[in-house]
Amino acid sequence: MKDAWDDRKKAIENEYFHRQEQKLINQMKQDAEETLIKSHCHNHCPKCGEVLEPMTFREVPLDRCCGCGGVWLGPNDLKTLAEKDHRSWFDLWFRQEETDTAEEEN
Repeated sequence: MKDAWDDRKKAIENEYFHRQEQKLINQMKQDAEETLIKSHCHNHCPKCGEVLEPMTFREVPLDRCCGCGGVWLGPNDLKTLAEKDHRSWFDLWFRQEETDTAEEEN
């Protein structure tokens, strides 16, 4: 009977370590995938793949795509912009876009 209990203890222990290893493997896979994506997409537009050009708007660093015109913000940049002037920064940004487009057409 003692052997059955010892076998049960070993089985539970093995199951525990197997779950821990699976968690670690999944985390390592996720980290490797994120690193790979970051290395391939570094300074490139996620939408069209063109090179991003760094710019500053209201003292907040942004990345702008020359290809599609997309603007890419960091994790807290939109919150920072909204706190600076919540009523007009968005309108100013798009008026600037319209002005730039009109100048390019002329």
